[in-house]
Amino acid sequence: MSHADDTQGTRRDFLYYATAGAGAVVTGAAVWPLVNQMNPSADVQALASIRVDVSPVDPGTQITVLWQGKPVFIRHRTGAEIAEAQSEDADTESMPDPLARNENLAIADAPATDANRTLPSPEGEGEGAWIVQMGVCTHLGCVPLGDSGDFGGWFCPCHGSHYDKSGRIRKGPAPRNLPIPVASFVDGSTIQLG
Repeated sequence: MSHADDTQGTRRDFLYYATAGAGAVVTGAAVWPLVNQMNPSADVQALASIRVDVSPVDPGTQITVLWQGKPVFIRHRTGAEIAEAQSEDADTESMPDPLARNENLAIADAPATDANRTLPSPEGEGEGAWIVQMGVCTHLGCVPLGDSGDFGGWFCPCHGSHYDKSGRIRKGPAPRNLPIPVASFVDGSTIQLG
């Protein structure tokens, strides 16, 4: 084998690698816009988290806000409502859904006790006063009515699902408790969702 053959082979190898490298760059440049268009738009990212002023929400009332296209119930519970919800904690294992379904908890399979379903309250307010949950029935996605049903919580009139004062399913076709989204108090009167 002559020296000229070695040189020719090296040039050929260089041409193969250069062509493959250029092809990879061109392919990446063509594919990137397609991949980038799948990222959420600015208006969607702006709705990823919202802040809600809850100062006008008196004990015993609730507000409904729209977050990520879905209703969210924010309820300020009275002492009697908290006591009633906590009195049913011993019965969580026999409930249709014994899990808390709270995205704020580190444990995914935490029991559906009232404390595991409420938002930690700001300073100066009793624990369990605030409950924040998605306002969509877990059966077929209807919006339940507040202060209704056999357990005084929420009632979905479409198919008859009854939720208690902690948003736990107690009766009807719904398979799961109302889910608790990521939420926290930013200050004494503002809740951040997301």
